[in-house]
Amino acid sequence: MSKDKIRVAAVGDLHCTKESGGQLRELFRQAADSADVLVLCGDLTDYGLPEEAHVLADELSGARIPILAVMGNHDYESGQQEEVCKILSSAGVRMLDGDACEIHGVGFAGVKGFAGGFGRRTLGPWGETTIKQFVNEAIAEALKLESALAKLRTSERIAVLHYSPIEATVQGEPLEIFPFLGTSRLEEPLLRYPVTAVVHGHAHRGTPEGRTVNNIPVYNVARPLLRHTYPDRPAFRLIEVAHSEPVRM
Repeated sequence: MSKDKIRVAAVGDLHCTKESGGQLRELFRQAADSADVLVLCGDLTDYGLPEEAHVLADELSGARIPILAVMGNHDYESGQQEEVCKILSSAGVRMLDGDACEIHGVGFAGVKGFAGGFGRRTLGPWGETTIKQFVNEAIAEALKLESALAKLRTSERIAVLHYSPIEATVQGEPLEIFPFLGTSRLEEPLLRYPVTAVVHGHAHRGTPEGRTVNNIPVYNVARPLLRHTYPDRPAFRLIEVAHSEPVRM
């Protein structure tokens, strides 16, 4: 591939329902016209139903570019997340869950992530067993992200999440729900394995941009937020990264 730049279109929180047929196809067409890769940041379906996944797969069928995705909390609602993942995978979507892949010389590492709060207010594994289980889920997701990032050998890397790794991009949501929108535990792997950019969703009323403590740009690409913030643009974030060859170790 001869391009100097690779364009990545990212959007999350599609919340595809059984009645969404025909409502997302134009968005995906615009993304395919504008970008080389389409990244979907979770909450792909509304209730995590196979019927919704089939509708989304059909809507995506016109986007003739590589598509990557992570799951979101809504995709787990009905306990059929494995079937949802299978349907989308069969439609050509590369589903990432602690996995890494390379497209056009750009590395992608993806994981759903989890909640738990930010900074000094991050929930710790203390007290009841259920609290420890909650915190351990966040730790497990962070370890999956770290493992995926460690596999990449490209100079340009993008981390794909559903939950936010920083507080800045959930600003605008009610303060009371900040701990359920993401966790700083997801930021820790980004300090050990720096990336070019991070994309996430989940915070519909958050802030479009922020940065990690090591100055990595983080983009909240929740579709409701993008539609509200940039009403004159298609509801996806376009990110340009340099096209480069993988670093051989």
